[in-house]
Amino acid sequence: MSTPAHQIKRRVEFYETDMAGIVHFTNFFRFMEACEHDFLRTLDHELHGVVEGLETGWPRVNATCDYRAPARFGDELTVSLFVEEVRNRSVRYRFDITKGDTLVAEGRLSVAHVAMTEDGIKAVPLPGELKEKLDDLK
Repeated sequence: MSTPAHQIKRRVEFYETDMAGIVHFTNFFRFMEACEHDFLRTLDHELHGVVEGLETGWPRVNATCDYRAPARFGDELTVSLFVEEVRNRSVRYRFDITKGDTLVAEGRLSVAHVAMTEDGIKAVPLPGELKEKLDDLK
């Protein structure tokens, strides 16, 4: 197993659970996204901002999650981010969400780097410094 590029820890809040007391499936996408945002900040990059004079963002073009074991209110989860693929205009991440040694969920996000222009949203190349940092973490 490879070393994660980034990790966060978080405790499951009551509002994140369903009627059975288990984390609602939609929240795993939020956990992955929170880890991604924190990761980008460690690389001196924001999820939404201005790069080279263009308003940029990272819309999701694909998101999946496979659930392996339940997580409940109060559990401490570790969300691990792995950089799977870096392209000129997009990145694919894998996430392992664990409770201790137990894999709770495994997910993937494919994100495009885009600029908001007068003509609409357009995929644009990753900033050079960011691409280099991401390539080093594969």
